[in-house]
Amino acid sequence: MKKTIANRIDHTNLKPDATLREILKLCQEAQEHEFGAVCVHSSRVQACSMHLQIGGPQICSVIGFPLGASLCFAKAEEAEMAWECGAEEIDMVMNIGYAKDGNWTSVKSDIMAVRDVAADIVLKVIIECCLLTDDEKVRACQIAKECGAEFVKTSTGFAKGGATVRDIALMRKAVGPNMGIKAAGGIRNYQDAIAMLAAGATRLGCSASVHILEEERKSLQRVKPL
Repeated sequence: MKKTIANRIDHTNLKPDATLREILKLCQEAQEHEFGAVCVHSSRVQACSMHLQIGGPQICSVIGFPLGASLCFAKAEEAEMAWECGAEEIDMVMNIGYAKDGNWTSVKSDIMAVRDVAADIVLKVIIECCLLTDDEKVRACQIAKECGAEFVKTSTGFAKGGATVRDIALMRKAVGPNMGIKAAGGIRNYQDAIAMLAAGATRLGCSASVHILEEERKSLQRVKPL
């Protein structure tokens, strides 16, 4: 069997108007294509938990999404409740305003508030690269690593830009070889996905996941065996 990128994809639906039917379709597609996870709002975690089979795709909940500007206590409470509903991974948006202030102590406290209540599950910190300078991106990545996050993530997909190869390379340099990096936002085809992985991403957040796998299959079919 040829290698596929499916298990590196977080199959995502974070539309504010996503219906229950659409969320259950997301889960069905994730199981059918063996995606690594589904990524949904915290209010949809329980529905995913009831639908997905044990041992199948992980359930990832976004927290403080998409702005990251809520109180750290509110983020911590949301994360804890998402975990109780069945979330196995958390994608939290850091406080971007604090980062722009240069108030890195508060950025760290904000992340730690979630890390403390989600100690036993995977934590990804969304730094929203398109709103930060390169120096701010590097510092945000370093702080997320200091807080014990398993991943840093490029984007929410709801700001003015998404993942770029340049940002992935910068983040990889900042966190070293072992920490996870999730590229998200604007990854709509197989070539985009492969470029992100080649630059150093280890996980991809995509809503066009099924389309990407269809392109991957066509690409693999064109590769003739030696």
